[in-house]
Amino acid sequence: MTEQAHPYKPRYAHESVEERFDETLQSGFFSLERRHYRHRRFDGRWSERVIREVHMRHDAVGVLLYDPQRDCVVHVEQIRAGALDDPLSPWKLEPVAGLVDAGETGAEVACRESMEEAGCEIGELIELYTYYPSPGACTERVTLFCGLVDSDGVGGVHGLESENEDIQVHVLTFAQTWALLEQGVIDNAMSLIALNWLVRERASLRARR
Repeated sequence: MTEQAHPYKPRYAHESVEERFDETLQSGFFSLERRHYRHRRFDGRWSERVIREVHMRHDAVGVLLYDPQRDCVVHVEQIRAGALDDPLSPWKLEPVAGLVDAGETGAEVACRESMEEAGCEIGELIELYTYYPSPGACTERVTLFCGLVDSDGVGGVHGLESENEDIQVHVLTFAQTWALLEQGVIDNAMSLIALNWLVRERASLRARR
């Protein structure tokens, strides 16, 4: 028997935040704000003034590209500015991903980025989760999808010249992919979340072939 979910809801909402003031510290590809606020504490009292710097980012989409016929995962590899000091390499294996522009849906971004970054046309798109990668310091919310694809002939280098993208595409078996995850080579949140979903759903996806 499946255990029933706990009927959780947050104790407080937006009305329990007051004296909020935001100041822009830097504005560029991403922006940085300093936020001032007080909030209601769990004992009912009001907190002292809190001051935090917050990384302002567009919402994003990630797409795990999976071929159920061949039991393969399509990964993209590119250099990442936030990983320049990584002990192994600043080049990372990741799902396809992109930022959501005004007026776009997550599904539209998923299909567009899959073609731009991996040359893959998605046959079926499955929405998985929406989550904050780092809510203590960043406004970004990520919507994660699984895109079912035919990986035959997929590979090469892709990306938009106008965005200075240089993206190598790799098609690996699920077993190879999972081994890289267990070795710590695949170490980004999108991959970890999506691949753990795939472990649970892989058999049913393959049975639909």
